[in-house]
Amino acid sequence: MNERSMEELAKLVKGIYGIDKRKNSCTREITTQLVRGYSGYDRQTGAIGVPIYQSSMFVHEKYGTSTGFGYSRYGNPTRLELEDTIAMLEHGVKAFAYSSGMAAESILLKLFKTGDHIIVSDDLYGGTFRLFTLLYGEQYGLEFSYVSTNDINEIKKAVRPSTKAFFIETPSNPMMKVTDIRAAADIIHNAGGLMIVDNTFLSPYFQTPVDLGADIVVHSGTKYLCGHNDTLAGFIVLADSSLIEKIFTFTMTEGGVLSPFDCYIMLRSLKTLAIRMEKQQENAFKIFEFLKKQKKIKDVYYVGDPNHPEYEISRKQARGFGGMISFKVKNPDDVPNILNKLKLVLFAESLGGCETFLTYPVMQTHGAIPEEMRNAVGVGVDLLRLSVGIESVDEIIEDLQQAIG
Repeated sequence: MNERSMEELAKLVKGIYGIDKRKNSCTREITTQLVRGYSGYDRQTGAIGVPIYQSSMFVHEKYGTSTGFGYSRYGNPTRLELEDTIAMLEHGVKAFAYSSGMAAESILLKLFKTGDHIIVSDDLYGGTFRLFTLLYGEQYGLEFSYVSTNDINEIKKAVRPSTKAFFIETPSNPMMKVTDIRAAADIIHNAGGLMIVDNTFLSPYFQTPVDLGADIVVHSGTKYLCGHNDTLAGFIVLADSSLIEKIFTFTMTEGGVLSPFDCYIMLRSLKTLAIRMEKQQENAFKIFEFLKKQKKIKDVYYVGDPNHPEYEISRKQARGFGGMISFKVKNPDDVPNILNKLKLVLFAESLGGCETFLTYPVMQTHGAIPEEMRNAVGVGVDLLRLSVGIESVDEIIEDLQQAIG
């Protein structure tokens, strides 16, 4: 990176308002942090809502001076406020905002070179598998091992001399496996690699992986962080400054950043993350109890279940259990009827929104994963995934009851 871009980077990290991150206290309760954001309000105008700086470029008043911004691909004031807020919430030093979760993951993989080995949760989003295996594996020569990362012994056995990172979904999608983040981080750090945690399902409201040893946290911001099903977004959060220059260079070069308007929408959405997730979790507990009693359902997977095999790990490393539930029907032939009979619950493939969604993973979110691999982790034709919303829980249960029959 040349001298000028390093100077720009320093200004980007410092922020448009001249705020020194070392003085940014994370001692405020997270609910307050969510409402107020990093800066609290616009220091230049006093506006409570962060302005949408819908500009592709920024003027330098004279040679040798800069506001810290020059071109929106590598720095925009609205995006910086969002990135600073996400970094603060995740207890990291720097965050980067992208046009989708997949764009964020693609940037992450630029940290590795041909022959590098990455251990990945065997139960994960199908789009991540496609990106890792079909693109960066087959085209660029990275090596991936998919293991049950909820089993620390399996992780240990998978480590090679060429292992450079763990990529962990916890809870996993859609089987709700929980990985002991601190134990896994100790293993990969001893091997000289990076601990990467996808925190999409719990968000920083319920879980902060950096506090547990994660080097990098990644999000599909489209899900809980947005929560309104109106914006695609992705985030990378760094636990320390060692990777800022590389990630900044990759981001600035490829340009898959989040637009100023979408950053504004995300900042608006974060204000209600706490009350949304509390309500989703409250509803999830009641729906979980309902599903367990249904004669046509054989298995229910929720990390808040005291009988969940990793329940105590969840209690140790997270502040809540979230709003995601998966369940299996006894007769797979019932699946089309259930989906077609829904009236309130929506048949859709996303998650984390205010509305309750029911997803059929083998047809939607996990179609890119080979059938043999899906079946090995339990993602079969009998599995449905429920993203619990904030509607009346009685009405959600009533609709599920009539659909399941």
